[in-house]
Amino acid sequence: MAETAAAAAAAAEAASAETPPFQLGKPRFQQTSFYGRFRHFLDIIDPRTLFVTESRLKEAVQLLEDYKHGTLPPGVTNEQLWSAQKIKQAILHPDTNEKIFMPFRMSGYIPFGTPIVVGLLLPNQTLASTIFWQWLNQSHNACVNYANRNATKPLPASKFIQGYLGAVISAVSIAVGLNALVQRANKFTPATRLLIQRFVPFPAVASANICNVVLMRHNELEEGIDVLDGDGNIVGSSRIAARHALIETALTRVVLPMPILVLPPIIMSVLEKTFLLQSRPRLLLPVQSFVCLAAFGLALPLAISLFPQMSEILKSGVIPNVYHKPEQDDNLKETPIKGFCPKKRQTGPGNSV
Repeated sequence: MAETAAAAAAAAEAASAETPPFQLGKPRFQQTSFYGRFRHFLDIIDPRTLFVTESRLKEAVQLLEDYKHGTLPPGVTNEQLWSAQKIKQAILHPDTNEKIFMPFRMSGYIPFGTPIVVGLLLPNQTLASTIFWQWLNQSHNACVNYANRNATKPLPASKFIQGYLGAVISAVSIAVGLNALVQRANKFTPATRLLIQRFVPFPAVASANICNVVLMRHNELEEGIDVLDGDGNIVGSSRIAARHALIETALTRVVLPMPILVLPPIIMSVLEKTFLLQSRPRLLLPVQSFVCLAAFGLALPLAISLFPQMSEILKSGVIPNVYHKPEQDDNLKETPIKGFCPKKRQTGPGNSV
């Protein structure tokens, strides 16, 4: 018994040593490396937080409040504090402190978005079903974007509507247009035509995502976005930083749907030729759903980990395009610009499939 207790204590001590010191409001993992960002976003999209009870949420919030005011009860570990922060960030909006509707949380994006991906990739789609699934996908994205919006610097409702309509129109137009072209291609065999049709959702969704980000954020190219110094102080705004942020966000939105909408058709075209699925066609939908879920679960954290939330811009490239705010002139004299620009919390990964 003594040996067991000693082993358990040693294991607990080792786990505690691996846990970084808790920092309120800061990421648990380093954001300077891809691996650190990947682990960070795995935490954010963890679907287990969907099952957190109201009492557990209150406990987590209270624990963070105690830490903030220096009244933590004895024995609270760093692991418990990180877990409490993860729960709070997964459920409550950081600006409004209100609960986010479960289907529109980042942790709910994969489980609630996978059925839509399956619908997008269904074979032999009609015109009506193509329009429906593309509309439903962009509507789900719009709801996720709005639920996770930056409420401290809100965009006008017209911007969201403009981005939503642009995304829906572009997605539906490209999907319908490409399907029509494939149907008219007489050189393809029926099997080849079906395979090509399965890849139509990707260019439709990717173009809609780019259209959405350009429509919603084009004003940043003219006005610039906030630039911070190395201490996190806002020192002005930069159009160069805005251009970098816009390009990286657009690239993320193109990369994200690629494995989700390209890998499943390839995998299913192989699996459908197996004896199991040919003899049991009823298994096709469950197998395709599992393949889509696996691709979604892998692609989401990988795509949103590509670029850091805070991008570093060379000082020489930022200064000519920084528009200083009068009340910050004194601060600028004392604090040099380090060249860090936030990409803003752009409605999370709902940026979307």
